[in-house]
Amino acid sequence: MSTTHSAPTVLVTGAAKRLGREIALALAASGWRVAVHYRDSVEDATETVADCARLTRGAAAFRCNLGNETAVRNLLPTVVSQMGRVDALVNSASTFEHDTPQTFSFAAMEKHLRSNAGAAVLLSQALHAHMAERFPQADGVAPTTTGAIVNLLDQKLWNQNPDFFSYTLSKAALEAATTMLAMSLSPRLRVVGVAPGLTLTSHLLDDSKFAALHKLSPLGRSSTAQDVASTVLFALQNQSITGTTLLVDGGQHLMRFERDFSLM
Repeated sequence: MSTTHSAPTVLVTGAAKRLGREIALALAASGWRVAVHYRDSVEDATETVADCARLTRGAAAFRCNLGNETAVRNLLPTVVSQMGRVDALVNSASTFEHDTPQTFSFAAMEKHLRSNAGAAVLLSQALHAHMAERFPQADGVAPTTTGAIVNLLDQKLWNQNPDFFSYTLSKAALEAATTMLAMSLSPRLRVVGVAPGLTLTSHLLDDSKFAALHKLSPLGRSSTAQDVASTVLFALQNQSITGTTLLVDGGQHLMRFERDFSLM
């Protein structure tokens, strides 16, 4: 495919459903061509692509197991081959399985670290290489900022409890990686973290319980999917932000929670 597309292209991991889908739709509505990554949710990914295509000039689905290093290394080149270019990356996909310090195992830690942190680093590495190829540095001239990466984190990092122990470790690793990648990949790429609070309900919460927990914040409401998506768009567009995290949680990180929301 030609690389002459004027619209920028973004790869959003975990974009088939839930928060990743909302981010993909928001970016499509703002003119981005969207590469929709998914693992197993084929029907959801197909629907997200169709909805994005109605909003923007192009969208396509890409299947990848983020726990498989070879598959992850092939993902961004595959997107480039099909869509012509990639200008930004949103690492939204997350493995989220419950464990505690008492039930912790190397296997649980590795599973979360691979998909939640390791894959994000490899994809960032690949995007940087792609940008260097597209915009080679001229002799004596420093490269300019050409792209951006947004890593989805969690307010739990600033308001810790021992629930979902391996998940939290993996997000802590990704938060540290955000800082180090911002240093290492500049000036070609900016790297920004976005940390939501309680945003979407799950099978662990009924509607009334979710509504009550969502109100537990200094602002009387936590983040909505639209709040998070608009913050991701802001981070992608603002050329002066890198190496920091934007907390979008209604101030929930300022409160003390002894348990994870889903177990309260």
